[in-house]
Amino acid sequence: MNTSNSKEKFRIDKWLYAARFFKTRSLSANAIDSGRIQINELRAKPAKQVLIGDHLHIRIGRYQYVVEVLALSNKRGSATLAQKLYRETDDSRRKREEIAAQIKAMPQQTFLKGRPTKRDRRDISRFKDNA
Repeated sequence: MNTSNSKEKFRIDKWLYAARFFKTRSLSANAIDSGRIQINELRAKPAKQVLIGDHLHIRIGRYQYVVEVLALSNKRGSATLAQKLYRETDDSRRKREEIAAQIKAMPQQTFLKGRPTKRDRRDISRFKDNA
Protein backbone atom coordinates (compact mmCIF):
# COMPACT_ATOMS: atom_id res chain seq x y z
CA MET A 1 0.00 0.00 0.00
CA ASN A 2 1.24 3.41 -0.90
CA THR A 3 0.10 6.87 0.03
CA SER A 4 -0.64 9.75 -2.29
CA ASN A 5 2.65 11.54 -1.56
CA SER A 6 4.59 9.36 -4.04
CA LYS A 7 4.87 10.27 -7.73
CA GLU A 8 3.24 7.02 -8.84
CA LYS A 9 -0.18 7.29 -10.49
CA PHE A 10 -2.91 4.94 -9.37
CA ARG A 11 -5.23 3.98 -12.21
CA ILE A 12 -8.76 2.89 -11.33
CA ASP A 13 -8.50 -0.40 -13.27
CA LYS A 14 -5.31 -1.37 -11.40
CA TRP A 15 -6.80 -0.32 -8.07
CA LEU A 16 -9.95 -2.41 -8.61
CA TYR A 17 -7.73 -5.39 -9.45
CA ALA A 18 -5.53 -4.79 -6.38
CA ALA A 19 -8.63 -4.43 -4.15
CA ARG A 20 -9.83 -7.82 -5.45
CA PHE A 21 -13.11 -6.67 -6.94
CA PHE A 22 -12.10 -8.39 -10.22
CA LYS A 23 -9.93 -11.43 -10.94
CA THR A 24 -8.01 -9.76 -13.77
CA ARG A 25 -7.14 -6.23 -14.73
CA SER A 26 -8.77 -6.67 -18.13
CA LEU A 27 -12.05 -7.60 -16.43
CA SER A 28 -11.88 -4.43 -14.37
CA ALA A 29 -11.14 -2.37 -17.50
CA ASN A 30 -14.11 -3.97 -19.29
CA ALA A 31 -16.39 -3.17 -16.35
CA ILE A 32 -15.23 0.45 -16.41
CA ASP A 33 -15.74 0.70 -20.18
CA SER A 34 -19.26 -0.70 -19.89
CA GLY A 35 -20.20 1.95 -17.29
CA ARG A 36 -20.46 -0.30 -14.23
CA ILE A 37 -17.89 1.74 -12.28
CA GLN A 38 -18.38 5.34 -11.21
CA ILE A 39 -15.98 7.62 -9.35
CA ASN A 40 -17.72 10.30 -7.28
CA GLU A 41 -20.93 9.61 -9.25
CA LEU A 42 -19.20 10.26 -12.61
CA ARG A 43 -18.52 7.64 -15.25
CA ALA A 44 -14.83 6.72 -15.35
CA LYS A 45 -12.32 5.48 -17.92
CA PRO A 46 -9.74 2.75 -17.14
CA ALA A 47 -6.84 5.23 -16.95
CA LYS A 48 -8.70 7.59 -14.60
CA GLN A 49 -6.62 8.37 -11.53
CA VAL A 50 -8.11 7.29 -8.20
CA LEU A 51 -7.38 9.32 -5.06
CA ILE A 52 -7.81 8.69 -1.34
CA GLY A 53 -11.29 9.77 -0.30
CA ASP A 54 -12.95 9.03 -3.65
CA HIS A 55 -16.33 7.30 -3.52
CA LEU A 56 -16.74 4.43 -5.95
CA HIS A 57 -19.99 2.83 -7.13
CA ILE A 58 -19.17 -0.68 -8.34
CA ARG A 59 -21.81 -2.89 -9.93
CA ILE A 60 -20.92 -6.57 -10.30
CA GLY A 61 -23.81 -8.70 -11.52
CA ARG A 62 -26.77 -8.14 -9.21
CA TYR A 63 -24.64 -6.64 -6.45
CA GLN A 64 -23.75 -2.98 -6.02
CA TYR A 65 -20.90 -1.82 -3.81
CA VAL A 66 -20.48 1.75 -2.58
CA VAL A 67 -16.98 2.15 -1.19
CA GLU A 68 -14.65 4.89 -0.04
CA VAL A 69 -10.99 4.66 -1.04
CA LEU A 70 -8.79 4.53 2.10
CA ALA A 71 -5.44 3.60 0.56
CA LEU A 72 -3.86 3.25 -2.86
CA SER A 73 -2.12 0.29 -4.43
CA ASN A 74 -1.29 -0.97 -7.92
CA LYS A 75 -0.14 -4.40 -6.81
CA ARG A 76 -2.48 -7.25 -5.96
CA GLY A 77 -1.81 -8.64 -2.50
CA SER A 78 -3.56 -10.86 -0.02
CA ALA A 79 -7.27 -10.47 0.73
CA THR A 80 -6.52 -8.95 4.14
CA LEU A 81 -4.38 -6.25 2.53
CA ALA A 82 -7.02 -5.66 -0.15
CA GLN A 83 -9.71 -5.05 2.50
CA LYS A 84 -7.59 -2.25 3.96
CA LEU A 85 -7.75 -0.34 0.66
CA TYR A 86 -11.43 0.56 1.01
CA ARG A 87 -14.39 0.84 3.38
CA GLU A 88 -17.86 -0.19 2.25
CA THR A 89 -20.79 1.87 3.43
CA ASP A 90 -23.25 0.26 5.85
CA ASP A 91 -26.17 0.93 3.50
CA SER A 92 -24.35 -0.82 0.64
CA ARG A 93 -23.52 -3.85 2.80
CA ARG A 94 -27.13 -4.10 4.01
CA LYS A 95 -28.53 -3.97 0.45
CA ARG A 96 -26.10 -6.65 -0.73
CA GLU A 97 -27.11 -8.94 2.15
CA GLU A 98 -30.80 -8.44 1.28
CA ILE A 99 -30.14 -9.34 -2.36
CA ALA A 100 -28.16 -12.41 -1.30
CA ALA A 101 -31.05 -13.53 0.93
CA GLN A 102 -33.53 -13.07 -1.93
CA ILE A 103 -31.34 -15.09 -4.29
CA LYS A 104 -30.96 -17.84 -1.71
CA ALA A 105 -34.74 -17.97 -1.18
CA MET A 106 -35.41 -18.47 -4.90
CA PRO A 107 -35.94 -22.07 -6.02
CA GLN A 108 -32.99 -23.69 -7.75
CA GLN A 109 -33.31 -24.11 -11.50
CA THR A 110 -32.66 -27.48 -13.00
CA PHE A 111 -30.68 -27.58 -16.19
CA LEU A 112 -31.01 -30.54 -18.51
CA LYS A 113 -27.90 -31.36 -20.47
CA GLY A 114 -29.57 -32.94 -23.50
CA ARG A 115 -30.62 -36.49 -24.20
CA PRO A 116 -30.90 -38.83 -21.24
CA THR A 117 -28.10 -41.35 -20.81
CA LYS A 118 -28.68 -45.08 -20.59
CA ARG A 119 -28.59 -44.81 -16.81
CA ASP A 120 -31.14 -41.95 -16.88
CA ARG A 121 -33.47 -44.01 -19.13
CA ARG A 122 -33.30 -46.93 -16.71
CA ASP A 123 -34.16 -44.63 -13.81
CA ILE A 124 -37.08 -43.16 -15.78
CA SER A 125 -38.46 -46.57 -16.68
CA ARG A 126 -38.12 -47.74 -13.05
CA PHE A 127 -39.97 -44.62 -11.92
CA LYS A 128 -42.77 -45.16 -14.44
CA ASP A 129 -43.11 -48.85 -13.53
CA ASN A 130 -43.40 -48.07 -9.80
CA ALA A 131 -45.95 -45.28 -10.30
